[in-house]
Amino acid sequence: MRKIPALLLLAALFSAYTSYAQQTGNIVEIFGKDKVETVEEGIIIHEFTQGLALRNAMKPGMLTGTQDIVFWQIATKQFDRPQAGSKLNHRYENDPEDQVLMWEAIEADTAGIFQGDLNRAYVYTEFESPEETIALLDATGHTRVFINGLPREGDHYDYGYTLIPFKLQKGLNQFVYTYGRFGRVGSKIILPEKPVQFTSRDITLPSIIRGENQERWGAVRVINATEETVSGYQIFCILETGEQTVQEMDHIISLTTRKVKFRIPFPVRTIAADSMMATLILKNNEGQEIDRMKIKLTVMNANRHHERTFISQIDGSVQYYSIAPSTSDEPGQAFVLSVHGASVEATNQTRAYKQKDWAHIVAPTNRRPFGFNWEEWGRLDALEVLHEARKVFHTDSARTYLTGHSMGGHGTWFLGATYPDKWAAIAPAAGYPDIISYRRTGVDSAMFEAPHFEMIYRGARTGRVVDLARNYLQSGVYVLHGGADAVVPVEQARMMREVLGKFHNNFTYYEYPGGSHWYGDHCMDWPPLFDFLRQNSIPVLKEVDSIEFQTASPGVSASNYWLCINQQIHPNEISQVKAVKSGDTIGFETNNVASITFLLSQLDFENKPVLSVQDKFIHAETDKDVTLHFRQGHWQIVDAVNLTEKHPGRYGGFKLAFTNNMVFVYATNGNTEENEWYKNKAHFDAETFWYRGNGSIDIIPDTDFAPDHYADRNVIIYGNADNNLAWNQLLAHCPVQVKNGSISFGERVFDCESLGTYFIYPRPDSQFASVGVVAASGIDGMKALYPNDYFSGITGFPDLMIFDVDLIKESLGSVIVSGFFGNDWSVEGGEFVD
Repeated sequence: MRKIPALLLLAALFSAYTSYAQQTGNIVEIFGKDKVETVEEGIIIHEFTQGLALRNAMKPGMLTGTQDIVFWQIATKQFDRPQAGSKLNHRYENDPEDQVLMWEAIEADTAGIFQGDLNRAYVYTEFESPEETIALLDATGHTRVFINGLPREGDHYDYGYTLIPFKLQKGLNQFVYTYGRFGRVGSKIILPEKPVQFTSRDITLPSIIRGENQERWGAVRVINATEETVSGYQIFCILETGEQTVQEMDHIISLTTRKVKFRIPFPVRTIAADSMMATLILKNNEGQEIDRMKIKLTVMNANRHHERTFISQIDGSVQYYSIAPSTSDEPGQAFVLSVHGASVEATNQTRAYKQKDWAHIVAPTNRRPFGFNWEEWGRLDALEVLHEARKVFHTDSARTYLTGHSMGGHGTWFLGATYPDKWAAIAPAAGYPDIISYRRTGVDSAMFEAPHFEMIYRGARTGRVVDLARNYLQSGVYVLHGGADAVVPVEQARMMREVLGKFHNNFTYYEYPGGSHWYGDHCMDWPPLFDFLRQNSIPVLKEVDSIEFQTASPGVSASNYWLCINQQIHPNEISQVKAVKSGDTIGFETNNVASITFLLSQLDFENKPVLSVQDKFIHAETDKDVTLHFRQGHWQIVDAVNLTEKHPGRYGGFKLAFTNNMVFVYATNGNTEENEWYKNKAHFDAETFWYRGNGSIDIIPDTDFAPDHYADRNVIIYGNADNNLAWNQLLAHCPVQVKNGSISFGERVFDCESLGTYFIYPRPDSQFASVGVVAASGIDGMKALYPNDYFSGITGFPDLMIFDVDLIKESLGSVIVSGFFGNDWSVEGGEFVD
């Protein structure tokens, strides 16, 4: 057991209750409890029961992120220690003129939870520590917390997952919590039992499948409550039957928690019970045992509902998916991808279905029960699971179907429109097509007039499903919705019925009479829906003679059967292609397409193929793909896609930097405050991606970055050219340069120390990897980088944004430049607003 600092232990054990009035300005009990309580990870030394609330003080935005006045004060050194009754001299635009923001004293209930009209509120607590030590903040209900001014991830879904290691300062420690989903906050301070330890909160485990003799992946969180990076450790997994594996543990930087992978051995003998125990042992690089814990593994037959795991290519983390396997052993079964609703685990999703005798039903996770609305990293998870499960079950690719309920209904509309050649039919249930129109109050109409809103909107254009509706032409569509749905109004389904009715000849619409949002398993497992799916199949590629395809970004969706859009004329606007094959001739027309490839090698021709466009004929070779580039108003054959330019494997906007087994590289060559901030920002982002996306990200200092060691991986740079030593290795020739005191953008230079920027740029030593940049020109600008709304599945980010620190409280009003690089990644060839 870890030795507990004596003064803190005595305070927790023996301090008497001291009222707020007696504390001369302290708004919380100095040491909180009269006794020590233990949790699995350590000893509770303080539970916050008194605090302050600033109600209605945050302004959320769907596309643009939240406006955060209190952190703006922290960032600009204007935050004063609040007192009950102190007022905040600020109003957001369009707020009532008589609205006054005032800190009010609040008390926690008997369960230790602050409640009562805390939606859009801040909660402030503080703690006087008699000495400096490392502690864990165990808080729930908040989206973020600022610990002594530094942002850390929250627990806005009340999972009870977060355990944040932090330096508890001697004297005053301040905590500012932003509101979460349910308008309540609870918080306590724990002294960790051990410097490095497992926590059982949030484990990812597969099922052990009888008869399958292969190791499987699991993932467990490890807390590093030290000021040193933990590396070279090993995780042993020992089954109760004696089999064991060992896995080198992913490194964990100081004062953070990371979800790390481990390997689970297969039992040599058949396990008759429905579960078995295993022991995880953590050993350091000297072979000494550091910690151990028990885990329980479910044991299943392969023909029953179960879960499998895999390593994601997004970040190297362990993810799971759930299966309702076919009851038939016949080869070439159908594949139904079922995407779950908000708050639903994939494991529960498949168990809402009765097993079929003709199809495997597979549910990906969206990375979490809420995840990313099946957009952004949610769509990537769906595609990864589609790929992984096909390898296991060897399904008939022509009979691949897509369905889902609620948020999964949206996911069905979205994935169906985005990847039309992957599905024989789709079946959205209780779904909304476009989250912006569904959440009508999510976009302030005044934002549409803001100069930079166009670029923000274009950054989220791939989620505007109705704009892509004609992609549904090549799939069957079954729309199911409860006629009395009060959560997702049935008008959403009726709107899509009207849209489809104008051009689609293979769709069915059914309103379940009196059906609420959830009226039983049959609101997903609806026999007529599955009968409809089964009637459809994907045609053989060479038999497809007509394609109508639309995309908002080749970086998200580029190909459809035998054509691929490589580049756009106007980035992140809708691009369209219509192509018809007649004999040996393919006639086509395009809109907003700068480069396109025809996969002629996959088609049959009697003679040499001819491409017909704009009354011009382009002669091609049999069995050879053709790439065309639109130049000076005409289409020309080029040898191949230029991989130094934008192409489907490496595009924008900024969010696409956060994939491809990304690694975070933080600055160490600045002053003490810069180094601390950028390191904290890197692991704040990693914490957020873990919480929202079940992620696990490598974080390293710039001194440890070697391009060869991280070859072909995306890199996120935290810092600028003056303080991050990896900058010149990756961005020396970038047209955007960030230094202390200035940001240069092409030929323009912005001299200011309060500027921040986000942008994506190609990694120079790779044809597919990108560099994401989170950088600033000075201390204030550095703090303007705090919001990581780019991890939301809704927000819009173009290739580049340059902004002032006032972005935190004014949103788009403080953006200086926003937009997209040209196809050659130049400023001159791009589209920007300034």
